[in-house]
Amino acid sequence: MRKENKMGVMPIPKLVITMALPLMLSLLVQSLYNIVDGIFVAKISEEAFTATSLAYPVQLLMVAVSVGTGVGVNAVVSRMVGAKRYDDANRAATTGLVLSLIGTLVFMIFGAFFLKFYIRTCSGSENALAMCESYLRICTLFCLGVFLETLGQRLLQAVGNTFLSMISLIAGAVTNIILDPVLIFACHMGIEGAAVATVIGQWVGAAVALILNAVTNHEVKFALKGFRMRKDTVWPIYKVGLPTILTQAMGAIMLFSMNAILGILLPGVSDSGTANSAPAIAFFGGYYKLQNFLFMPIMGLGQAAIPIVGFNYGAKNSGRIKQVLRTAVPVAMGIGLLGTILFEAIPGPLLKIFSASEAALSIGVPGLRIIAVTFILGSVTTVLGYTCSGLGNGMVNMVGTCLRQFIPLVPLAFLFGKLGGVSVVWYAMWVSELLAVLFSILATRSEFRKKVAALETAQA
Repeated sequence: MRKENKMGVMPIPKLVITMALPLMLSLLVQSLYNIVDGIFVAKISEEAFTATSLAYPVQLLMVAVSVGTGVGVNAVVSRMVGAKRYDDANRAATTGLVLSLIGTLVFMIFGAFFLKFYIRTCSGSENALAMCESYLRICTLFCLGVFLETLGQRLLQAVGNTFLSMISLIAGAVTNIILDPVLIFACHMGIEGAAVATVIGQWVGAAVALILNAVTNHEVKFALKGFRMRKDTVWPIYKVGLPTILTQAMGAIMLFSMNAILGILLPGVSDSGTANSAPAIAFFGGYYKLQNFLFMPIMGLGQAAIPIVGFNYGAKNSGRIKQVLRTAVPVAMGIGLLGTILFEAIPGPLLKIFSASEAALSIGVPGLRIIAVTFILGSVTTVLGYTCSGLGNGMVNMVGTCLRQFIPLVPLAFLFGKLGGVSVVWYAMWVSELLAVLFSILATRSEFRKKVAALETAQA
């Protein structure tokens, strides 16, 4: 006899909070070690911090592929468990493992053969570009930890065990935080030490996640014996996962594009020998890390909604699906409001966390205050997109994020910058966030009418 899964019986407000809190905490810790990494690297020099900002799009792309695959596996496995189809759940988990290994191979090939091409597309001084290349080479060639850690965590989340998922992520993050100062300063490895600390942290997190699955996850196991890839398993994973990959990749594309725009608007070399765009790129890299930290609790809410919605959709329980939305959206808006207040009140001290220069502060303080107005809108878009992913439709999340982070953001940022300079670039985010939230509300309403209303009709 299998124990009844809490996702089908626990009151929804309590279930959402109890599942989201570990995810929020684990994602906050993950974001914190990105911030701590930036703090230590910034102490080397502003050029070193600029180098990690230039490297960040590739790192985000690795995370996008690993998280997208994991989210797809999460959505499929949770539905299979909800429908008590455990053999199908095991096959989906094993397929996710193979897909994760393929993703690892792709980024290893990129790091070995195509990294120099990427570096040539970046704006920055020769020294910053050289440091970026050294940092990224280590992160890409040893990226297996990212993929295995993410998959292990998503399998734990798929059966409602977000606490153990949190433990694995915290293990990796704390390892990174401890090793950063040791390798960067005590071992005199500089920016390469930051990369090695990141990789070791990812491998530790992966080991803990896989061990916890082996010991505690009795509903889902890897079924390697006689395994073969099947289209009817891969397609459902990527029906949700591919839009999520594209969604996550938008952050990488946006960062790369914004760095290029800032390089165009602020060309040339300053008297100190660094690129004029370096303070602006350093500010935007710092902002993105801070914004990620703020949005991690919101993403935790959204990621908690995926297995809850997926389980209850598989169990044909429409009332509980609606309650998830009524619980998660107000909480997300409250977090967005707190972030807006904080960023408006103390933008300077927040940027000084990364040892921001006076030039970076002159650009960043007004920029941060302009951008912070959009946080409530972004919080709603994020939660609605993840909720629709739980229903098997990752397109809402993908299009919403595309509107937030690429179209119309990037072309408008370039246009505003050409017309009014760097100081008005950030207003492009007002337009993109407003369009994104309007689309997400309408698309979620349509998705609920098609799928959740159909369950209610069937039940009646």
